[in-house]
Amino acid sequence: MSNVIHLWAIFLGTFMGLLPIINPLAAAPTFLAITEGDSDARRREQARKGCFYMICILVSALTGGTFIMNFFGISIPGLRIAGGILMAGIGMGMLTNQQKLGKPDEEEREAARKKTDISFSPLAMPMLSGPGSIAVTLGFTSLATHWTDYLAIIAGIISIAALTYAMLRVSGKIVAIIGPVGVNAMTKIMGFLIMCIGVQFVVNGVLGIATDPELLRSIKEVLAAP
Repeated sequence: MSNVIHLWAIFLGTFMGLLPIINPLAAAPTFLAITEGDSDARRREQARKGCFYMICILVSALTGGTFIMNFFGISIPGLRIAGGILMAGIGMGMLTNQQKLGKPDEEEREAARKKTDISFSPLAMPMLSGPGSIAVTLGFTSLATHWTDYLAIIAGIISIAALTYAMLRVSGKIVAIIGPVGVNAMTKIMGFLIMCIGVQFVVNGVLGIATDPELLRSIKEVLAAP
């Protein structure tokens, strides 16, 4: 029973951690803009492929995270601090309208309209799986101690992708109902949540360093030295 609760907590943590960063609601207007003139079937295909690519990118970051950390000698507390600083910066930018999580500007949107396939770029990368979501996914490797933990994280990624696909499919209705003001308000709320998550990542990283047994042993040796 405790194992089920543990896996459920990891699943929810993954889902809630990625939700404000991927922010499917804020992606809806941009998706409409870069698929302007496309048929409903075409938009459905692009949304489906984009979400599939997003899953592939984030799962690759998750499974390759341990190798990357070992190769570059990155500790888990260091990863948490770096990822937390990045997330806090992104969240602050969203609150001040200076950062939109890799959302394309007008020139990129115009270029996307001319492309035959926008599902990978700019939809999957960087709109849905940009630096922020990749950094958070890498941070999830610190939670995984067993292969079932990885499955729970992957299930969370797939769930957020399914929600994103559903939001993109009804993007026209969403924008019509809440309007630009509603989208902007939701972006600021998500930005605040991202900033809070980022600060907590930094706090956990600092605590991880401060309570590291080797560090504490070294401090004791220095203090005990004549």
